[in-house]
Amino acid sequence: MKYADQDFEPFTLAYPTAPAIPLVCDSPHSGTTYPADFQFAVPISELRMGEDLFVEELWHAVPSVGGTLLAATFPRTYIDPNREVDDLDPNILAEPWPEPLHPGPKSALGHGLIWHMARDRQPVYDRKLWVLEVENRIGTYYQPYHDALREAIEAAYEHFGTVWHLNLHSMPSNSYEVLELDTDRTLADFVLGDHDGKTCDPTLVGIVEDFLRGRGYTVARNDPFKGVALIGRTGRPSEGRHSLQIEVNRALYMDEQQFEKTGNFANLQRDLTALSAEVAGFIRSLL
Repeated sequence: MKYADQDFEPFTLAYPTAPAIPLVCDSPHSGTTYPADFQFAVPISELRMGEDLFVEELWHAVPSVGGTLLAATFPRTYIDPNREVDDLDPNILAEPWPEPLHPGPKSALGHGLIWHMARDRQPVYDRKLWVLEVENRIGTYYQPYHDALREAIEAAYEHFGTVWHLNLHSMPSNSYEVLELDTDRTLADFVLGDHDGKTCDPTLVGIVEDFLRGRGYTVARNDPFKGVALIGRTGRPSEGRHSLQIEVNRALYMDEQQFEKTGNFANLQRDLTALSAEVAGFIRSLL
C-alpha cells in the first residue's frame, strides 16, 4: 500500500490481448493507494483488512483470453464502489445529505458506501464527515470507476448482443465472524454469488463450480456472499446480461496478518488462469 499526496487515477484497465469476447471482469476492492484526505483514526493495519489484496494479479490472464479487466486503485474503506451511492449511514455525517438515503445491511455493519467501522469494530473516524468531502470521493473515485465498468459492459453488449461479467473479490478466512454470523459452517475456498440465481445464467455458475471442484477446491453458492451492488446492477439474464461474483478465500494465497503472498499464490494463479480460459471457451461457444 502507499499514501498519495494528490489525486490519482481511480482504476487500471487492461484490454483484450486476444480476439475480444464479451467478458468483462472487475475487482472493485483491489485498491491500495490511500488518498491524502482520508484522515482515518485507526491503525492502517485495520483498514488493510478490507483490501482484496492481489486479486487483480490472480486474474491477470483475463485479457489474454479476450476479456477486459478493471481494477480499483483506491481502498474500499475510503469509498466502496460495490455499494449503491445512497447506501450511506446519515449518522456519520456532520450535516444532512441533500438526497434521500437508504442505508442497508452493509451500512449497519459499518461497511456501507463510506466505511465507518474497521474490521474489529473500531470507529474509522474520530469526527463526522462533511457532505462536500463525501461528494468529492464519489466524483473523484467512485463515479469514474462505475463509468469505466459501464462503458466496458455496454461496449461488449453493443458489439455482441450479450455480456458476461465476473465481479472478483477475496474474502477473509474468518468471514462468518466478520459478518457477525453465528454458524458452525466452514468457509469454502470459493463462494459464487448470483443473488440466489437472479443475476447469471446457471450454466456458467455450474461451469465455474465444476472446474474449481475438479481442481480440489471447496465451493459454496451465495453463502455467505450473494453479491452486492455491482452484480445487482449488471445481471439481467433475460436481456443477455450475466453477472457472477467470485470470492476466493485469502487463506489460500496470502498471509492475512502480514499482507504478503504465500507459496501457494502461483498455484492458485495458475488455476484461475485455466479457469479464465474455461470461461472464455464457454462464451466463445455461444457466439
